[in-house]
Amino acid sequence: MFEVESIRKDFPILAQEVFGHSLVYLDNAATTQMPEPVLQAIVRHYHEDNANVHRGIHALSERSTRALEEARERVAGFINAASDDEVVFTSGTTGALNMLADMWCAGEGVVTRPGAIVSTMMEHHANFVPWQQVCARTGRPFKVVPLDARGELDLIALERIFAKGSVSLLAVAHVSNVLGTVNPIARIAQMAHDHGAKVVVDAAQSVRHEVVDVQSLDCDFLAFSGHKMCGPTGIGVLYGKRALLEQLQPVRFGGEMVDEVRVSSTSFGQPPLRFEAGTPNYVGAIGLAAAIDYLEHIGLDELRMYEHDLLAYAEERFGEIPGIHVLGNPDHRAGCLSFTVEGAHPFDIATLSDKLGVALRSGNQCAQPLLYEAYDVERITRLSPAFYNTRAEIDCAVRTLERVIPLVRQ
Repeated sequence: MFEVESIRKDFPILAQEVFGHSLVYLDNAATTQMPEPVLQAIVRHYHEDNANVHRGIHALSERSTRALEEARERVAGFINAASDDEVVFTSGTTGALNMLADMWCAGEGVVTRPGAIVSTMMEHHANFVPWQQVCARTGRPFKVVPLDARGELDLIALERIFAKGSVSLLAVAHVSNVLGTVNPIARIAQMAHDHGAKVVVDAAQSVRHEVVDVQSLDCDFLAFSGHKMCGPTGIGVLYGKRALLEQLQPVRFGGEMVDEVRVSSTSFGQPPLRFEAGTPNYVGAIGLAAAIDYLEHIGLDELRMYEHDLLAYAEERFGEIPGIHVLGNPDHRAGCLSFTVEGAHPFDIATLSDKLGVALRSGNQCAQPLLYEAYDVERITRLSPAFYNTRAEIDCAVRTLERVIPLVRQ
């Protein structure tokens, strides 16, 4: 049985008061909280083993290096990569996708082929702008997959894009950070591969809510962040199929990633180290591994079922609040609910909710094409629960909104 009250004890930050009210933290799509076992793993490493990795033969360096590479193995197992050398540590999802875009641009004629790059209308800017800019630099066409009326990707339109001309790469979110739409990545990847295109998946919003199995999804690349899954900030992962990583050339240079350096030329090491120039965030990687241990100890299936139930309950309760309009109505939603209220500014809603202890997020959620062009709104308010939240907290958020909305309506 899922014991949420027991789990909450691992997150002392949740026990605090904000402006005299018990904190109700419902901004988990932005950043999750870190449980005590993850914090302890980080502190323990600094207390006992800290030293730079891959660079020394003394005991601390060897222990630190071993912990980093064990973290890589844990991540590979978590996403079911074929081998741990398909896991590149980065600063986060944004860092991973930008690095991949730069390498893709530099790899013209090697790993890439001529043709359009395709993104979607529901992407976070991190999986939209880098590809847009690659196309601006190289003269490639940049195409965008629209949404249907439910907030699902229009796969018929995607098929038309493939049919009209050569596509080299499709960049797609596993889960939308605004609509919560869960995209059928395995099906989309098959469509892309049938037309000779590669697929890069932004899994930042799915890594805690959905099964992220890179072999079953058959994506070519995938990126996610540690802080979205109870790990530290500043650590992320770029997964790539080994054969593709071997063809890509690095775009960040420095120590560790080289083979031989001479005045005349430089040769580079093998993946994944060739993409990890300089001192990596090895403590972040160790914290990420500890977060995986923590989530798996709870039970990933139980955690996901609980979160999906909590989100469905929140959507049901939102239906009782006059004037709230929830964006999207996808068949499968995960992670978040975004909404507007006629005559009320999202910033005002979030600000007054905060004064009553409820942490929501307002703004454009780094998804301006989605909001501006698909929904004709500039900003929304977003509620995003995690497995340590409760139905009672959802009820509190609903009561807060019922109190706040009449005050901020113009």
